[in-house]
Amino acid sequence: MTTSPSAAASARPIDPQVMKRAVRGTFVGNLMEWYDVGVFGYLIVTMGPVFLPDASPAAQVLFMLGAFASTYVFRPLGGIFFGWLGDRIGRQRVLFITLSMVVLATFTIGLLPGYATIGMTAVVLLVLLKVLQGFSAGGELTGALTFIAEHAPDKRRGFFCAFLDAGSFLGFSAGATVVTLMQLGFGQQAMQDGLWRIPFLIAGPIGLAAIYMRLKVEESPLFAELHEQRVAGLRKPSNPLSTLRANWLPMLQTVILVAAANTAGYAFTSYMPTYLAGLGNLDAISSNLLGVPVLILMALSMPFIGMLSDRVGRKPVLWVGSIWTVLCSVPAFMLLSSGNIPLVVCGLVLIGIPVALYMGALAATLPALFPTDQRNSALGMSYNVSVAVFGGTAPIIIESIIRSTGSHLAAGFYLAVMALLGIIAVKGIKESAGKPLLQSHDAPILPAQGTTVPNRATTQL
Repeated sequence: MTTSPSAAASARPIDPQVMKRAVRGTFVGNLMEWYDVGVFGYLIVTMGPVFLPDASPAAQVLFMLGAFASTYVFRPLGGIFFGWLGDRIGRQRVLFITLSMVVLATFTIGLLPGYATIGMTAVVLLVLLKVLQGFSAGGELTGALTFIAEHAPDKRRGFFCAFLDAGSFLGFSAGATVVTLMQLGFGQQAMQDGLWRIPFLIAGPIGLAAIYMRLKVEESPLFAELHEQRVAGLRKPSNPLSTLRANWLPMLQTVILVAAANTAGYAFTSYMPTYLAGLGNLDAISSNLLGVPVLILMALSMPFIGMLSDRVGRKPVLWVGSIWTVLCSVPAFMLLSSGNIPLVVCGLVLIGIPVALYMGALAATLPALFPTDQRNSALGMSYNVSVAVFGGTAPIIIESIIRSTGSHLAAGFYLAVMALLGIIAVKGIKESAGKPLLQSHDAPILPAQGTTVPNRATTQL
Protein backbone atom coordinates (compact mmCIF):
# COMPACT_ATOMS: atom_id res chain seq x y z
CA MET A 1 0.00 0.00 0.00
CA THR A 2 1.38 3.42 -0.97
CA THR A 3 1.03 6.36 1.38
CA SER A 4 0.32 9.67 -0.31
CA PRO A 5 2.50 12.66 0.57
CA SER A 6 -0.37 14.62 2.01
CA ALA A 7 -1.56 11.70 4.11
CA ALA A 8 1.94 10.96 5.30
CA ALA A 9 2.50 14.53 6.26
CA SER A 10 -0.72 14.62 8.20
CA ALA A 11 -0.32 11.23 9.84
CA ARG A 12 1.15 12.33 13.17
CA PRO A 13 -0.34 11.81 16.62
CA ILE A 14 -0.78 14.90 18.75
CA ASP A 15 -0.44 14.53 22.52
CA PRO A 16 -2.26 17.44 24.21
CA GLN A 17 0.17 17.50 27.15
CA VAL A 18 3.20 17.55 24.84
CA MET A 19 1.60 20.37 22.86
CA LYS A 20 0.96 22.41 26.01
CA ARG A 21 4.55 21.94 27.22
CA ALA A 22 5.83 22.97 23.79
CA VAL A 23 3.74 26.15 23.84
CA ARG A 24 4.83 27.00 27.40
CA GLY A 25 8.49 26.31 26.66
CA THR A 26 8.62 28.52 23.60
CA PHE A 27 6.32 31.18 25.08
CA VAL A 28 8.53 31.79 28.13
CA GLY A 29 11.67 31.96 25.98
CA ASN A 30 10.22 34.66 23.76
CA LEU A 31 8.90 36.47 26.80
CA MET A 32 12.40 36.46 28.30
CA GLU A 33 14.08 37.70 25.12
CA TRP A 34 11.62 40.55 24.69
CA TYR A 35 11.64 41.46 28.35
CA ASP A 36 15.18 42.69 27.73
CA VAL A 37 14.11 44.54 24.58
CA GLY A 38 11.38 46.31 26.56
CA VAL A 39 13.69 47.21 29.45
CA PHE A 40 16.45 48.50 27.18
CA GLY A 41 14.06 50.38 24.88
CA TYR A 42 12.36 52.14 27.79
CA LEU A 43 15.67 52.98 29.50
CA ILE A 44 17.40 54.53 26.48
CA VAL A 45 16.87 58.09 27.73
CA THR A 46 17.90 57.04 31.27
CA MET A 47 21.03 55.04 30.40
CA GLY A 48 22.46 57.56 27.91
CA PRO A 49 23.92 59.84 30.63
CA VAL A 50 25.27 56.79 32.52
CA PHE A 51 27.44 55.62 29.62
CA LEU A 52 28.07 58.93 27.79
CA PRO A 53 27.75 61.64 30.44
CA ASP A 54 29.70 64.28 28.50
CA ALA A 55 27.71 63.95 25.26
CA SER A 56 24.66 65.98 24.27
CA PRO A 57 21.21 64.46 24.87
CA ALA A 58 20.79 63.88 21.11
CA ALA A 59 24.15 62.10 20.90
CA GLN A 60 23.29 59.98 23.94
CA VAL A 61 20.02 58.87 22.33
CA LEU A 62 21.72 58.07 19.03
CA PHE A 63 24.41 56.04 20.79
CA MET A 64 21.88 54.03 22.79
CA LEU A 65 19.81 53.43 19.66
CA GLY A 66 23.02 52.34 17.96
CA ALA A 67 23.79 49.95 20.82
CA PHE A 68 20.28 48.59 20.45
CA ALA A 69 20.81 48.20 16.68
CA SER A 70 24.11 46.36 17.25
CA THR A 71 22.06 43.55 18.75
CA TYR A 72 20.57 42.99 15.33
CA VAL A 73 23.75 43.26 13.30
CA PHE A 74 24.85 39.89 14.67
CA ARG A 75 21.45 38.22 14.51
CA PRO A 76 22.03 36.86 10.96
CA LEU A 77 25.22 35.11 12.10
CA GLY A 78 23.33 33.63 15.04
CA GLY A 79 20.47 32.66 12.74
CA ILE A 80 22.82 30.90 10.32
CA PHE A 81 24.77 29.11 13.05
CA PHE A 82 21.91 28.09 15.31
CA GLY A 83 19.63 27.35 12.36
CA TRP A 84 22.23 24.96 10.93
CA LEU A 85 22.79 23.48 14.40
CA GLY A 86 19.07 23.04 14.97
CA ASP A 87 18.69 21.15 11.70
CA ARG A 88 21.52 18.83 12.80
CA ILE A 89 21.21 18.20 16.54
CA GLY A 90 17.60 19.17 17.17
CA ARG A 91 15.37 22.14 17.95
CA GLN A 92 15.08 21.56 21.72
CA ARG A 93 18.82 21.50 22.44
CA VAL A 94 19.49 24.67 20.49
CA LEU A 95 16.60 26.50 22.15
CA PHE A 96 18.09 25.64 25.55
CA ILE A 97 21.47 27.11 24.49
CA THR A 98 20.04 30.31 22.99
CA LEU A 99 17.78 31.06 25.95
CA SER A 100 20.65 30.55 28.41
CA MET A 101 22.80 33.02 26.47
CA VAL A 102 20.03 35.63 26.33
CA VAL A 103 19.45 35.38 30.09
CA LEU A 104 23.17 35.60 30.90
CA ALA A 105 23.72 38.69 28.74
CA THR A 106 20.66 40.51 30.09
CA PHE A 107 21.59 39.83 33.73
CA THR A 108 25.20 40.92 33.16
CA ILE A 109 24.14 44.31 31.76
CA GLY A 110 22.66 45.01 35.20
CA LEU A 111 26.12 44.47 36.73
CA LEU A 112 28.01 46.80 34.38
CA PRO A 113 29.88 49.75 35.90
CA GLY A 114 29.12 53.10 34.28
CA TYR A 115 31.39 55.56 32.48
CA ALA A 116 32.20 57.31 35.76
CA THR A 117 33.82 54.10 37.06
CA ILE A 118 35.69 52.55 34.11
CA GLY A 119 35.38 55.11 31.32
CA MET A 120 34.97 53.95 27.71
CA THR A 121 35.39 50.33 28.79
CA ALA A 122 31.81 50.53 30.06
CA VAL A 123 30.63 51.58 26.60
CA VAL A 124 32.55 48.72 24.93
CA LEU A 125 31.22 46.12 27.38
CA LEU A 126 27.64 47.31 26.89
CA VAL A 127 27.93 46.94 23.12
CA LEU A 128 29.60 43.50 23.45
CA LEU A 129 26.78 42.24 25.67
CA LYS A 130 24.19 43.53 23.20
CA VAL A 131 26.10 41.72 20.44
CA LEU A 132 25.99 38.48 22.47
CA GLN A 133 22.26 38.95 22.91
CA GLY A 134 21.84 39.47 19.19
CA PHE A 135 23.86 36.39 18.27
CA SER A 136 21.85 34.16 20.62
CA ALA A 137 18.51 35.78 19.77
CA GLY A 138 19.23 34.98 16.10
CA GLY A 139 18.52 31.36 16.92
CA GLU A 140 15.86 31.92 19.58
CA LEU A 141 12.76 33.20 17.78
CA THR A 142 13.19 31.31 14.52
CA GLY A 143 14.07 28.13 16.41
CA ALA A 144 10.93 28.59 18.50
CA LEU A 145 8.83 29.24 15.38
CA THR A 146 10.12 26.03 13.81
CA PHE A 147 9.66 24.08 17.02
CA ILE A 148 6.07 25.05 17.75
CA ALA A 149 4.99 24.82 14.08
CA GLU A 150 6.27 21.24 13.93
CA HIS A 151 4.40 20.33 17.11
CA ALA A 152 1.08 21.97 16.18
CA PRO A 153 -1.85 20.29 14.39
CA ASP A 154 -2.37 21.60 10.87
CA LYS A 155 -5.82 23.08 11.43
CA ARG A 156 -4.76 24.99 14.56
CA ARG A 157 -1.20 25.95 13.71
CA GLY A 158 -2.04 29.64 13.47
CA PHE A 159 -3.54 29.65 16.97
CA PHE A 160 -0.62 27.89 18.65
CA CYS A 161 2.14 29.71 16.75
CA ALA A 162 0.60 33.08 17.60
CA PHE A 163 1.43 32.48 21.26
CA LEU A 164 5.09 33.08 20.37
CA ASP A 165 4.58 36.70 19.39
CA ALA A 166 2.06 37.09 22.20
CA GLY A 167 4.93 36.08 24.49
CA SER A 168 7.20 38.58 22.75
CA PHE A 169 4.83 41.48 23.27
CA LEU A 170 3.94 40.46 26.82
CA GLY A 171 7.67 40.25 27.57
CA PHE A 172 8.17 43.70 26.11
CA SER A 173 5.17 44.95 28.11
CA ALA A 174 6.58 43.38 31.29
CA GLY A 175 9.93 45.09 30.77
CA ALA A 176 8.27 48.40 29.97
CA THR A 177 5.96 48.11 32.98
CA VAL A 178 8.80 47.38 35.40
CA VAL A 179 10.73 50.42 34.14
CA THR A 180 7.68 52.70 34.17
CA LEU A 181 6.60 51.71 37.69
CA MET A 182 10.11 52.28 38.98
CA GLN A 183 10.22 55.70 37.32
CA LEU A 184 6.89 56.60 38.90
CA GLY A 185 7.93 55.30 42.30
CA PHE A 186 11.50 56.57 42.53
CA GLY A 187 11.80 59.33 39.93
CA GLN A 188 13.96 59.72 36.87
CA GLN A 189 17.04 60.90 38.75
CA ALA A 190 17.07 57.88 41.07
CA MET A 191 16.81 55.60 38.04
CA GLN A 192 19.77 57.32 36.45
CA ASP A 193 21.75 57.13 39.70
CA GLY A 194 21.68 53.32 39.73
CA LEU A 195 18.17 51.91 39.95
CA TRP A 196 18.23 51.32 36.16
CA ARG A 197 20.14 48.10 36.97
CA ILE A 198 17.25 46.42 38.78
CA PRO A 199 15.09 45.59 35.70
CA PHE A 200 18.09 43.82 34.12
CA LEU A 201 18.94 41.94 37.32
CA ILE A 202 15.33 40.72 37.61
CA ALA A 203 16.04 38.77 34.40
CA GLY A 204 18.19 36.33 36.39
CA PRO A 205 15.49 34.54 38.42
CA ILE A 206 12.89 34.93 35.65
CA GLY A 207 15.34 33.45 33.15
CA LEU A 208 16.18 30.47 35.34
CA ALA A 209 12.48 29.62 35.60
CA ALA A 210 12.14 29.93 31.81
CA ILE A 211 15.15 27.67 31.24
CA TYR A 212 13.68 25.05 33.59
CA MET A 213 10.39 25.06 31.69
CA ARG A 214 12.20 24.73 28.38
CA LEU A 215 14.12 21.67 29.64
CA LYS A 216 10.76 19.90 30.09
CA VAL A 217 9.85 20.19 26.40
CA GLU A 218 10.14 17.17 24.08
CA GLU A 219 11.89 17.31 20.71
CA SER A 220 9.85 18.21 17.62
CA PRO A 221 8.23 15.01 16.24
CA LEU A 222 9.04 15.95 12.65
CA PHE A 223 12.71 16.46 13.45
CA ALA A 224 12.80 13.23 15.48
CA GLU A 225 11.60 11.27 12.44
CA LEU A 226 14.03 13.11 10.18
CA HIS A 227 16.88 12.30 12.58
CA GLU A 228 15.96 8.61 12.56
CA GLN A 229 16.15 8.58 8.76
CA ARG A 230 19.55 10.26 8.87
CA VAL A 231 20.83 7.68 11.37
CA ALA A 232 19.57 4.95 9.03
CA GLY A 233 21.45 6.59 6.14
CA LEU A 234 18.29 7.54 4.23
CA ARG A 235 18.94 11.31 4.36
CA LYS A 236 21.94 13.59 4.57
CA PRO A 237 22.06 16.90 6.49
CA SER A 238 21.96 20.08 4.41
CA ASN A 239 24.54 22.87 4.55
CA PRO A 240 23.81 26.63 4.42
CA LEU A 241 24.77 26.90 0.74
CA SER A 242 22.51 24.07 -0.41
CA THR A 243 19.73 25.48 1.78
CA LEU A 244 20.08 28.87 0.10
CA ARG A 245 20.05 27.37 -3.40
CA ALA A 246 16.98 25.26 -2.69
CA ASN A 247 14.97 27.93 -0.85
CA TRP A 248 16.02 31.28 -2.33
CA LEU A 249 12.50 32.36 -3.35
CA PRO A 250 10.69 31.65 -0.05
CA MET A 251 13.69 33.13 1.77
CA LEU A 252 13.35 36.33 -0.27
CA GLN A 253 9.62 36.40 0.47
CA THR A 254 10.40 35.95 4.17
CA VAL A 255 12.88 38.84 4.12
CA ILE A 256 10.27 41.18 2.61
CA LEU A 257 7.39 40.06 4.85
CA VAL A 258 9.49 40.33 8.00
CA ALA A 259 10.81 43.73 6.90
CA ALA A 260 7.29 45.09 6.46
CA ALA A 261 6.05 43.68 9.77
CA ASN A 262 9.09 44.47 11.90
CA THR A 263 9.60 48.01 10.64
CA ALA A 264 6.19 48.83 12.04
CA GLY A 265 6.68 46.53 15.03
CA TYR A 266 9.98 48.00 16.19
CA ALA A 267 8.77 51.53 15.49
CA PHE A 268 5.90 50.83 17.86
CA THR A 269 7.85 49.02 20.58
CA SER A 270 11.48 50.07 20.81
CA TYR A 271 11.34 53.52 19.20
CA MET A 272 7.99 54.91 20.38
CA PRO A 273 9.09 55.87 23.94
CA THR A 274 12.05 57.78 22.51
CA TYR A 275 9.87 59.46 19.89
CA LEU A 276 7.17 60.52 22.33
CA ALA A 277 9.71 61.76 24.91
CA GLY A 278 11.50 63.86 22.30
CA LEU A 279 9.59 64.82 19.19
CA GLY A 280 6.19 63.97 20.67
CA ASN A 281 6.54 66.62 23.39
CA LEU A 282 5.76 64.29 26.31
CA ASP A 283 7.83 63.63 29.42
CA ALA A 284 9.72 60.32 29.71
CA ILE A 285 7.32 58.74 32.21
CA SER A 286 4.15 59.64 30.26
CA SER A 287 5.66 58.42 27.00
CA ASN A 288 6.51 55.09 28.61
CA LEU A 289 3.14 54.71 30.34
CA LEU A 290 0.91 55.35 27.32
CA GLY A 291 2.17 52.47 25.22
CA VAL A 292 1.98 49.69 27.81
CA PRO A 293 -1.82 49.12 27.80
CA VAL A 294 -1.85 49.04 23.99
CA LEU A 295 1.03 46.54 23.99
CA ILE A 296 -0.82 44.26 26.40
CA LEU A 297 -4.01 44.40 24.32
CA MET A 298 -1.99 43.59 21.20
CA ALA A 299 -0.40 40.59 22.90
CA LEU A 300 -3.74 39.26 24.14
CA SER A 301 -5.26 39.63 20.67
CA MET A 302 -2.61 37.62 18.83
CA PRO A 303 -3.86 34.07 19.58
CA PHE A 304 -7.30 35.17 18.35
CA ILE A 305 -5.72 36.59 15.20
CA GLY A 306 -3.88 33.30 14.75
CA MET A 307 -7.19 31.47 15.19
CA LEU A 308 -8.75 33.80 12.60
CA SER A 309 -5.95 32.96 10.16
CA ASP A 310 -6.73 29.25 10.67
CA ARG A 311 -10.28 29.90 9.54
CA VAL A 312 -10.00 32.52 6.77
CA GLY A 313 -6.37 31.95 5.74
CA ARG A 314 -3.05 33.63 6.47
CA LYS A 315 -3.06 35.79 3.34
CA PRO A 316 -6.30 37.73 4.02
CA VAL A 317 -5.05 38.67 7.50
CA LEU A 318 -1.69 39.78 6.09
CA TRP A 319 -3.45 41.75 3.32
CA VAL A 320 -5.41 43.74 5.89
CA GLY A 321 -2.31 44.41 8.00
CA SER A 322 -0.31 45.63 5.00
CA ILE A 323 -3.04 47.84 3.52
CA TRP A 324 -3.86 49.29 6.95
CA THR A 325 -0.21 50.27 7.44
CA VAL A 326 -0.05 51.95 4.03
CA LEU A 327 -3.19 53.99 4.67
CA CYS A 328 -2.84 54.83 8.35
CA SER A 329 0.87 55.29 9.14
CA VAL A 330 1.08 58.98 8.21
CA PRO A 331 -2.18 59.90 10.00
CA ALA A 332 -0.94 57.93 13.03
CA PHE A 333 2.26 59.99 13.28
CA MET A 334 0.25 63.18 12.89
CA LEU A 335 -1.65 62.16 16.01
CA LEU A 336 1.49 61.01 17.84
CA SER A 337 3.23 64.35 17.32
CA SER A 338 0.24 66.35 18.59
CA GLY A 339 1.27 66.25 22.27
CA ASN A 340 -2.41 65.67 23.15
CA ILE A 341 -2.66 62.45 25.18
CA PRO A 342 -6.03 61.17 23.81
CA LEU A 343 -4.82 61.81 20.24
CA VAL A 344 -1.49 60.10 21.02
CA VAL A 345 -3.35 57.02 22.24
CA CYS A 346 -5.37 56.99 19.00
CA GLY A 347 -2.11 57.17 17.04
CA LEU A 348 -0.69 54.25 19.00
CA VAL A 349 -3.81 52.19 18.28
CA LEU A 350 -3.61 53.00 14.55
CA ILE A 351 -0.11 51.52 14.41
CA GLY A 352 -0.73 48.75 16.94
CA ILE A 353 -3.62 47.10 15.06
CA PRO A 354 -1.69 46.23 11.86
CA VAL A 355 1.33 45.13 13.91
CA ALA A 356 -0.91 42.66 15.78
CA LEU A 357 -2.37 41.43 12.47
CA TYR A 358 1.10 40.94 10.99
CA MET A 359 2.54 39.12 13.98
CA GLY A 360 -0.53 37.03 14.68
CA ALA A 361 -0.48 35.56 11.16
CA LEU A 362 3.23 35.49 10.25
CA ALA A 363 4.20 33.10 13.05
CA ALA A 364 2.42 30.25 11.25
CA THR A 365 3.04 31.55 7.73
CA LEU A 366 6.84 31.58 7.73
CA PRO A 367 7.67 28.00 8.89
CA ALA A 368 5.25 26.64 6.27
CA LEU A 369 7.39 28.10 3.47
CA PHE A 370 10.26 25.66 4.09
CA PRO A 371 10.78 21.87 4.30
CA THR A 372 11.59 20.14 7.58
CA ASP A 373 15.16 19.18 6.68
CA GLN A 374 16.05 22.84 6.00
CA ARG A 375 13.37 24.78 7.88
CA ASN A 376 15.43 25.99 10.83
CA SER A 377 18.39 27.00 8.66
CA ALA A 378 16.38 28.75 5.93
CA LEU A 379 14.12 30.57 8.36
CA GLY A 380 17.03 31.48 10.63
CA MET A 381 19.00 33.04 7.78
CA SER A 382 16.20 34.93 6.05
CA TYR A 383 14.32 36.11 9.13
CA ASN A 384 17.38 37.44 10.91
CA VAL A 385 18.87 39.14 7.86
CA SER A 386 15.59 41.01 7.49
CA VAL A 387 15.37 41.90 11.18
CA ALA A 388 18.98 43.10 11.17
CA VAL A 389 18.55 45.33 8.13
CA PHE A 390 14.98 46.57 8.63
CA GLY A 391 13.79 45.67 12.15
CA GLY A 392 16.34 46.38 14.85
CA THR A 393 17.69 49.31 12.86
CA ALA A 394 14.19 50.83 12.42
CA PRO A 395 14.48 53.12 15.49
CA ILE A 396 17.78 54.68 14.45
CA ILE A 397 16.72 54.87 10.76
CA ILE A 398 13.47 56.60 11.66
CA GLU A 399 15.23 58.97 14.07
CA SER A 400 17.80 59.85 11.38
CA ILE A 401 15.14 60.37 8.69
CA ILE A 402 13.11 62.65 10.94
CA ARG A 403 16.15 64.73 11.91
CA SER A 404 17.45 64.98 8.32
CA THR A 405 14.06 65.93 6.82
CA GLY A 406 12.80 67.96 9.76
CA SER A 407 9.39 66.31 9.39
CA HIS A 408 7.69 64.17 12.03
CA LEU A 409 5.66 62.53 9.26
CA ALA A 410 8.74 61.02 7.61
CA ALA A 411 8.41 58.03 9.95
CA GLY A 412 4.89 57.37 8.71
CA PHE A 413 5.98 57.49 5.07
CA TYR A 414 8.81 55.06 5.83
CA LEU A 415 6.40 52.55 7.39
CA ALA A 416 4.00 52.94 4.44
CA VAL A 417 6.71 52.24 1.86
CA MET A 418 7.80 49.09 3.69
CA ALA A 419 4.17 47.94 3.87
CA LEU A 420 3.85 48.35 0.09
CA LEU A 421 6.71 45.89 -0.30
CA GLY A 422 4.87 43.60 2.11
CA ILE A 423 1.81 43.64 -0.15
CA ILE A 424 3.94 42.37 -3.02
CA ALA A 425 5.32 39.54 -0.89
CA VAL A 426 1.89 38.49 0.38
CA LYS A 427 0.70 38.22 -3.21
CA GLY A 428 3.54 35.80 -4.04
CA ILE A 429 3.24 33.29 -1.18
CA LYS A 430 0.99 30.22 -1.19
CA GLU A 431 -1.82 29.87 1.31
CA SER A 432 -0.82 27.38 4.01
CA ALA A 433 -3.71 27.47 6.51
CA GLY A 434 -4.95 24.00 7.35
CA LYS A 435 -2.31 22.28 5.23
CA PRO A 436 0.54 19.96 6.34
CA LEU A 437 4.04 21.39 6.58
CA LEU A 438 6.47 20.60 3.79
CA GLN A 439 8.56 17.57 4.71
CA SER A 440 11.42 17.79 2.20
CA HIS A 441 12.12 18.90 -1.35
CA ASP A 442 12.23 15.36 -2.69
CA ALA A 443 9.85 13.24 -0.59
CA PRO A 444 7.62 13.30 2.47
CA ILE A 445 8.77 11.85 5.76
CA LEU A 446 6.73 8.68 6.08
CA PRO A 447 5.66 7.02 9.32
CA ALA A 448 7.23 3.70 10.15
CA GLN A 449 5.83 0.75 8.22
CA GLY A 450 2.84 -0.82 9.91
CA THR A 451 2.28 2.18 12.19
CA THR A 452 -1.28 3.38 12.58
CA VAL A 453 -1.63 6.92 13.85
CA PRO A 454 -4.52 9.38 14.02
CA ASN A 455 -4.83 12.16 11.47
CA ARG A 456 -2.67 15.12 12.50
CA ALA A 457 -4.88 17.67 10.83
CA THR A 458 -8.02 16.62 12.67
CA THR A 459 -6.67 15.79 16.14
CA GLN A 460 -8.37 18.03 18.68
CA LEU A 461 -6.58 19.51 21.67
